Amino acid sequence: MQQSSRLKSNPSVRGALPLRDIGDSVSYGIFGKVNEMASRGVKVYPLAIGEPSFSTPRAIIAKAMESMVAGDTHYVSSYGIPEVRAAIRDKVRRRNRINAEISNTIFMSTKLAVYASIVAATDGAGEVLIPNPGYFYSQPVVLSGAEPVRYNLAGDYSLDVDDVRKRTTKKTKAIILNTPSNPTGKMFSRRELKALLDFSRERKIYLISDESYEDLVYEKEHVSVGSLEREPALVISVFSLSKSFAMTGWRAGYVVADQTVIGLLDRFIEHTLSCFPPFIQLASAYALRSGGSSTRRFREELRGRRALMERMMKGIPRLEFGRAEGAFYVFPKYDAKIGSLEFSRGLLDSKGVAVLPGSIFGPAGEKHLRISFAAPRETIREGMGLLGEFVGGLPH
Repeated sequence: MQQSSRLKSNPSVRGALPLRDIGDSVSYGIFGKVNEMASRGVKVYPLAIGEPSFSTPRAIIAKAMESMVAGDTHYVSSYGIPEVRAAIRDKVRRRNRINAEISNTIFMSTKLAVYASIVAATDGAGEVLIPNPGYFYSQPVVLSGAEPVRYNLAGDYSLDVDDVRKRTTKKTKAIILNTPSNPTGKMFSRRELKALLDFSRERKIYLISDESYEDLVYEKEHVSVGSLEREPALVISVFSLSKSFAMTGWRAGYVVADQTVIGLLDRFIEHTLSCFPPFIQLASAYALRSGGSSTRRFREELRGRRALMERMMKGIPRLEFGRAEGAFYVFPKYDAKIGSLEFSRGLLDSKGVAVLPGSIFGPAGEKHLRISFAAPRETIREGMGLLGEFVGGLPH
């Protein structure tokens, strides 16, 4: 029986925050177990976490410290300080070719930005299309009061606009896309993005574009769908400094969108967080203007780690995988009569190797694993060797 693309939700909590209906995060559960095992002296090989092993560049840290010492520790605008908004505008014009003004920008942490953008696009009702397989967008959609509906990616994980059309109804308020993709590492082409944008214009549906991995691309050119508009209109572009500058703990990101959407996001921040720390914003402005060399260094190291991961995977029978075009994940399919959640738990318990089960990324992710090559090379080498041992012992 074909599984419904609509995810289960509780209509009795529509318009509320259904926290009791949102299950615990499988990924954070795995991360917690890895830390607990390590604290007991167990040797672990963390290949699950979506975080580069690099440290934030010292120059970025120094800017934050200088800012704090100078007294930048007070309330600021909920839109973001002028310095970071100007840096965002200049960066997206130069790097992403998005024709933005300062009024089209707001500084906010990326994961919160995805949720706030969903709230702004839907007003807490209707449906939001999310990729299958894809990142964990269903939970923020449900929290917003809207209903998540999965659209399938093509067999090679490229964008299938025909399937998007098929899943779209009169209730559809927004479509979420993610390129480069977590978990597949796939990058969407300009042609695919244009076709999706043309469709969204036809139906007057927002596109929420998560571009967290924009700088971690290896052969192809990253295309921002927002660059295909004359000025921000239906595209809500969400960016992050976490991966590009190894700033995951800083919670630094930003959104570029139509002024009306930006005003709604400002209202969201004003009535929840008030504002983000000004010293983090000043350091982020510096990173956006002057941090390109560190990003290039990170990317080249990740390119080498990807090559190592691919060599190791080729030596493991019963694994089928495609090359990661961007981000820092491989998403192999395995041949064994075991679900991916059971697989990942057994691998961690018996070998100390942490990966994420593909099923948490949607029904299309079952019988897959998400494995990160952002870990140090020795962790990749030893962890993948143990993964090969584990796969070899599984029943066919």
